[in-house]
Amino acid sequence: MHPGVSVVIPTLDEGAFVESAIESVRAASEVVVVDGGSRDGTASLAAAAGARVIESIACRGRQLDEGARAASGDWLLFLHADTRLDPGWPAALAQTDGETVGGAFRFAVDSARSVYRVIEAGVALRCRVLALPYGDQAIFARRQAYLESGGFPHIPLMEDVAFVRRLRGMGKFRFLAPRALTSPRRWERLGVVRATALNWTIAALYAAGCPATRLARFY
Repeated sequence: MHPGVSVVIPTLDEGAFVESAIESVRAASEVVVVDGGSRDGTASLAAAAGARVIESIACRGRQLDEGARAASGDWLLFLHADTRLDPGWPAALAQTDGETVGGAFRFAVDSARSVYRVIEAGVALRCRVLALPYGDQAIFARRQAYLESGGFPHIPLMEDVAFVRRLRGMGKFRFLAPRALTSPRRWERLGVVRATALNWTIAALYAAGCPATRLARFY
């Protein structure tokens, strides 16, 4: 067990994935699943897998924030339900120095298709140049820094970008080597080109000032 780490997982009908996500962070001191009204048994599966389950409404930013404020760890780690962390994550997090206020893990797609290696390279470049991870990279933060930053805004989309921008200004932000393995389901459903273009368009519109509530309709 890795003391002082609380993992927060927001869910909405994630019964196919939530148990694997919880299993991948079994070394944490607690796992808090914040369910937004699932109808597929997600909450029951999460509880059976050992997570503490909190009921909320379906708004990812609000779910993340409620989970963070209910958690007890000195570190808060935010994991998407369709993402698994590599086994080396506890050691990597433990090696961060006292100046580190937060960070994220290495993005990877849980598929052998070569096209996803291109997407991974693009994400790695974004992280090197802009120091901007998205939520599927398992963002983490010290509890105090999280609270001082204001935490995740209660918005349905781009809550990760808004939060990271504030967190980075509070101290050292680090990218750790263990992978956050994310399901390829959205790319497979929409098609790789279409899904990637949609992601870029939404990010550009948000940067230009378009409200996240409006962008969520297109996601």
